[in-house]
Amino acid sequence: MSQAGKALDRSSAVRRVLAGLLVANILVLVAKASIGVIAGSLAVIGDAIHSSADAVYNVLGLVVVRVASREPDEEHPYGHGKFETLGALGIVVFLSVTCVELVRSAVGRLISGGHSVQMTDLGLVLLLATLATNVFVAWYENRRGHELRSELLIADAAHTRTDVFITIGVVIGLIFSRQGYRWVDPVVAIGVALLIVRVAYQILLRVVPVLVDERAVPAPSIRETAQAVEGVKDAYGIRSRGGNAGLRYAEVTIAVDSAANVADAHAIADKVEKRLKKDLELEEVTVHVEPC
Repeated sequence: MSQAGKALDRSSAVRRVLAGLLVANILVLVAKASIGVIAGSLAVIGDAIHSSADAVYNVLGLVVVRVASREPDEEHPYGHGKFETLGALGIVVFLSVTCVELVRSAVGRLISGGHSVQMTDLGLVLLLATLATNVFVAWYENRRGHELRSELLIADAAHTRTDVFITIGVVIGLIFSRQGYRWVDPVVAIGVALLIVRVAYQILLRVVPVLVDERAVPAPSIRETAQAVEGVKDAYGIRSRGGNAGLRYAEVTIAVDSAANVADAHAIADKVEKRLKKDLELEEVTVHVEPC
């Protein structure tokens, strides 16, 4: 199958995963929002806001992945793959806005002396059901993200894992709130915000190196591997970068005997390309040939 065909199949698979998750996240959102409003719990409402971001990310992902799967064109000669990584960065923006609003509301409620929470047993059961749903979604999305090498799915799975811990904290807070501890609910909401900050930072650590074309493979490793090919006198002008979905690309210039004809030099370059792809797990290698 051609590279374009593989990219299209991968894009379709990622979109199918996102579409299924969108349905699950909407159901979780509706359940949490209803529970939060009825019980008057800021922590549950904050959890619902966090879950609403999940649905937004799924919609965003469906659009971004379609764009990222397009073949290279005149304006994007290296393809559109980084649009998917850019979409993962968009998750950080949504998380940041959610975090600020949640902290602002929680601090205001603490200053006012707290607020009583009226949580029924049925509400707790429904909240635990959303917790179980999030556990499954996070596991499934992370597994499929690594299988499809999708930064967007992996980043969203990390966000969903935060949902799990947030909901656990919310349930514990609700139990205390039902006992009359009115300050617990806003405190838990602040804890939720701190978890959001943590997952946003983890996503940044994954996507920023890709967006700024940070070196993906140490130059000495590429040099040694290239020079191990018979006919290569030297290897220099080495560059590498990470691409979308964890793919890695490299560029190297090799020096060959000046007496070698074009066909021989081309054959050596092919061997270097295959060796680098195999030994260093590179997706694409560009080899330039210079006489020595």
